[in-house]
Amino acid sequence: MPARFAELDWRETPMGEISLRRRHDPTVDRDVYEVKLGDEFLMSSLFTVAEEELARLALDAVRADADPDAVPVDLDVVVGGLGLGYTAVTVLDHSSVRSLIVVDAIDTVIDWHRRGLVPAGLRLAADPRCQLLHGDFFALAGRPAGLDPDEPGRRFHAIIVDIDHSPRHLLHPGHADFYQPAGLRQLAAHLHPGGVFALWSNDPPEDEFLTLLADVFATARAEVVSFPNPLQGGTSANTVYLATVA
Repeated sequence: MPARFAELDWRETPMGEISLRRRHDPTVDRDVYEVKLGDEFLMSSLFTVAEEELARLALDAVRADADPDAVPVDLDVVVGGLGLGYTAVTVLDHSSVRSLIVVDAIDTVIDWHRRGLVPAGLRLAADPRCQLLHGDFFALAGRPAGLDPDEPGRRFHAIIVDIDHSPRHLLHPGHADFYQPAGLRQLAAHLHPGGVFALWSNDPPEDEFLTLLADVFATARAEVVSFPNPLQGGTSANTVYLATVA
């Protein structure tokens, strides 16, 4: 029988101490994987509905040639933030996806996946469509050359971001420019016409940020994703922002 609690890895990073742990949760009677940055919990495999819906909503919003009845094919996608891999795996579940670049600033997190320390890891590492890229997503998104170091100027059909807690609650102050008009316009330049920007947030929808998105993109909306919370009882909710290039 596996131990009820195990710290699978612990490393110093430029953003602080990061650790991966596995514990058996008697509430749901299964193993739960958790990531901490310092004393702060970043993510848990107990709550993955919103991460998966983030990918589904983004790809469902992509329409080939701006035709809502068309079936999009051969989609090129970027995911900013690897985490435990649930968003990336959901992207690869779409047979229409041709390529996926997953960018993470912490090489330790990428290493967890390549070593199979997290459930989604080996699948992501083995899928020929998927590239795990160690890099600063915000720095890449903010440069004209774009998000693919091997192909400057490359555009994508969807860019999906799950890094900060929300547009106002950031993991690092250096991310702030991304959520301003200039940063969002630069991101939009990396999308094909009709391409979609999707953003996860732990906070309720913010009218101010929706107005910012609407000023930069052709369409902008927020979807509230609710899911059961077995620890606290009842339900919890996250927000997915969706914005489309004209």
